[in-house]
Amino acid sequence: MEQTIKDKIPTYFVDQQAISKTSLVELIQKDFPNLKESSITVYLSKLKKEGVLKNPSRGKYTLSGKDRFIPVIDTKLKRLYNKIKKDYPFIEFCVWNTLWLNEFMRHQPFKFYTIIELEKDVAQSIFYKLKDQGKTVFIEPDAETFELYIHNSDDVIILKQLVSEAPLAEIENIVIPSLEKLLVDMLIDTNLFGAQQSELEFIYRSAFEKFEISKSKMKRYAHRRNREMEVEHLSNLTLANN
Repeated sequence: MEQTIKDKIPTYFVDQQAISKTSLVELIQKDFPNLKESSITVYLSKLKKEGVLKNPSRGKYTLSGKDRFIPVIDTKLKRLYNKIKKDYPFIEFCVWNTLWLNEFMRHQPFKFYTIIELEKDVAQSIFYKLKDQGKTVFIEPDAETFELYIHNSDDVIILKQLVSEAPLAEIENIVIPSLEKLLVDMLIDTNLFGAQQSELEFIYRSAFEKFEISKSKMKRYAHRRNREMEVEHLSNLTLANN
């Protein structure tokens, strides 16, 4: 019975995003007249725990939203993160790879960079540690450095300063930038995100279509980076065209 109700639930939301609990109970009772209201309430609670339904406000139900952005974190990136975490247990930092952006793009870049965003005070120390290990590392590279060295190198690690209060996420005990952060940074860090500049609107549209994105989180971070108007304009443009 529970699976039958679970299969029926999406049909109640075809013409509306949110349904009051009272209306939802009535719709279920119409299809399953032998069910008591108390039993339906138990089923709804189970479906909420399973992630089939959301309860965004008191007395309201919606279908669960889009997926959370969970990129594949490969072994090499995990090892790098854990080594830094071990050596510098009290700093705030995150790691990621530009490969993650490919799923949002039409044209797929063939060069990818490992990015470590970290506190400015430890950048030099970590730079020299990685260099001693034979890594190809750059700190805050400018356009000329990208053109002369980075574009022609493999396995590049780029260190850049982590903006305070940047929105981060934790996946498998590895701290990474949230998708909201990446989308905002993409508008600003045009050297690092050079391959994405010609596809910004397409990337935003793809991201908003595929994943759950908090516009308020983007707005707060964009405000910290003094790019609130540009981010809001591109987000609104993207949503208008969806």
